[in-house]
Amino acid sequence: MEIWVAFTLFAALMQAVRTAGQKRIARHISPMATTLVRYLFGLPFALGYLYYLSDKELSHYVARAADNADFLIFASAAGVAQILATLWLVKVLTFRNFAVGTSFAKTEAVQTAILGAVFFGASLSPMGWLAVLLGVLGILVVSVPKRGQPIQLQTVVYGVMSGVAFAITSLWLRQASLSLGDQLMLNAAFTLVYMVILQSIICIVYIAYKERQQFNKLRAHLPLAVFVGATSAFGSIGWFTAMTYQNAALVKSLGQIEFIFTLLITYFFFNEKISTKEYLGMGLILASVIILLSY
Repeated sequence: MEIWVAFTLFAALMQAVRTAGQKRIARHISPMATTLVRYLFGLPFALGYLYYLSDKELSHYVARAADNADFLIFASAAGVAQILATLWLVKVLTFRNFAVGTSFAKTEAVQTAILGAVFFGASLSPMGWLAVLLGVLGILVVSVPKRGQPIQLQTVVYGVMSGVAFAITSLWLRQASLSLGDQLMLNAAFTLVYMVILQSIICIVYIAYKERQQFNKLRAHLPLAVFVGATSAFGSIGWFTAMTYQNAALVKSLGQIEFIFTLLITYFFFNEKISTKEYLGMGLILASVIILLSY
């Protein structure tokens, strides 16, 4: 199994678990505080992973990154874009028909492919495009609302904006990581830590200025915050590494398997039945995965 495939599958599994925790904590704290949890409580795990990989080369990496304008620009821009993407996705989760908004956010795979081809020359083969489109179609099939169920415009808007921001994040973090040299796994870890530190600072400053009461609410849910932070860090390690090794659009497409992990979790742990529509969506996503694994 190729490195990028293994890390993507791991990332998708961690994201499915993290999303469950994120939905729960979002009921008690604001969207920005929920976004902060992902970064601040994930930072110790990201730092530990970087220290494990660095083998005493960390000071050298810091000095090289500080003099690398491409890294600083792309990593900083990706960090801000991911904050916006996460904030908008958390807002979607607070709406009544959040599944619709989430499905639009999941179109990030095809958005990544289009933006990557247009702005970064990261073109895909016809089979690559087919895999991307099948995966997105699978998500959309599952998320079609029941007959008569209204679709809130703000749900769609926030979902689309989240998808665009996540797509841009993927492309920019890949550029930042590749700008550091040929030690790809260490590059990914360093880029992750830089972005998480920056994101934590931005979120803390915002909350201290606008939503200071959220710090007290956060203290009341520390165990859940640590869980969300840890699973987020593990998922990010997978995403960052996979996107450093492979075209971000292909990584995002394979990552759609997260939906299947989520369904299996709800089936085996919460005894919820899988509908015909969900089976059809799973089939399309699995077809996408099979194409990618033979790509």
